[in-house]
Amino acid sequence: MLTLSNLTYYPIKACRGFDVTESNIERMGLEHDRRLMVITLENKFLTQREYPKLALVTPTLQNNSITLSAPNFDSLHFPIQTTGYQIPVQIWKSEGVQAVDQGDETAEWFSNWLDAPVRLVHIADGYKRKVSAEYAINDDDHTGFADGYPVLIISEESLQDLNGRLDSALPMNRFRPNLVIKGCKPFEEDSWKRIRIGDVELALVKPCARCEVTTIDKETLERSKEPLKTLGKYRKHKLGAIFGMNAIPLNSGRLKVGGSVEVIE
Repeated sequence: MLTLSNLTYYPIKACRGFDVTESNIERMGLEHDRRLMVITLENKFLTQREYPKLALVTPTLQNNSITLSAPNFDSLHFPIQTTGYQIPVQIWKSEGVQAVDQGDETAEWFSNWLDAPVRLVHIADGYKRKVSAEYAINDDDHTGFADGYPVLIISEESLQDLNGRLDSALPMNRFRPNLVIKGCKPFEEDSWKRIRIGDVELALVKPCARCEVTTIDKETLERSKEPLKTLGKYRKHKLGAIFGMNAIPLNSGRLKVGGSVEVIE
């Protein structure tokens, strides 16, 4: 039996996520997921590739506010601003994405933590950043500040298969999925086109090509060649070394850990 074994939010792109037992899911993805993002003063997005220390930042949501914490660093609590003066930001090839700056205090906190001048922004209320037309199901399929798609899905069995080929097992957080599913064969999720979890349907549209972020230990920030070295040997695809499936919610609803997963197509 296929079941949903884990749900993870990543409120700020490239920062730590936190697990929940249930969540609303919207067309943009899990509520709150990757709606915030750290940017340069030139309004370009930042990730762990440039600043691995982002992996140590823990955001905690409390209604419409958030608390930032990091090791041996003063925490900061602030209200999330989703409306107001908008600025255009860039994520990969997406330019002119409308965002709302979160103020000088949050900018100072992140700038001090990263030792670089940066700002924190939230995607503007009502703005739709369209997914690639090549993989979209509907004309208005959209995401927030995710790399390209609203949801990332991985099965427990796929990670077990990978870890069986590595000298040292890796935790699931190396791959930052939103939904973890168990009860299938390794990499069976590659073949799913559409699934239903409760009342929510999701289309699995594109394998996720993995990058150097997966090689960064999220606790020590040490880098290694794995898992890309091994994935490149047996999970090679025209997109690169793949692990996990990008998905698009086809409707809104509520997800609960332990819920059954039905493969529709």
